[in-house]
Amino acid sequence: MPLLPRRIWSDENWGRIQIGYRSRGMDEKWDVFAEGAVVFLHRSWTGRGIFEAIFSPADGGGWRIAEAMVERDPERYRNQDDEYDCLMLELVLSTIVLGEPSPELRSQFVDLARKRSGNADVPAGVVQHSALGLRTDS
Repeated sequence: MPLLPRRIWSDENWGRIQIGYRSRGMDEKWDVFAEGAVVFLHRSWTGRGIFEAIFSPADGGGWRIAEAMVERDPERYRNQDDEYDCLMLELVLSTIVLGEPSPELRSQFVDLARKRSGNADVPAGVVQHSALGLRTDS
């Protein structure tokens, strides 16, 4: 991925990310697991790997994504937008794995998705749920 999230995750966040996340129902869209410093994000229904993120220690403490890959086969993942992928990767880790409310990330995601679709009237909750499995009150 040419664009990577700039966030520095704390050691506590990194520990939680390494534990991963397993979807608990049909409405949840992502499963996340780690092997060493590599974090894998798979779609829960299909099991298809969409993202791989390699974490490394950040200067000054914490952890950052040093490198990431995204699925580009349109049969497996329809998106081809680098900005969208960067935001999606950070959103899944922040909101789903860490359980953070992340209102700014959510807002950026909704704005970008609306722009890409050409439909500015799509409700924010619909956008978030369709891609992330998130409710608007989460």
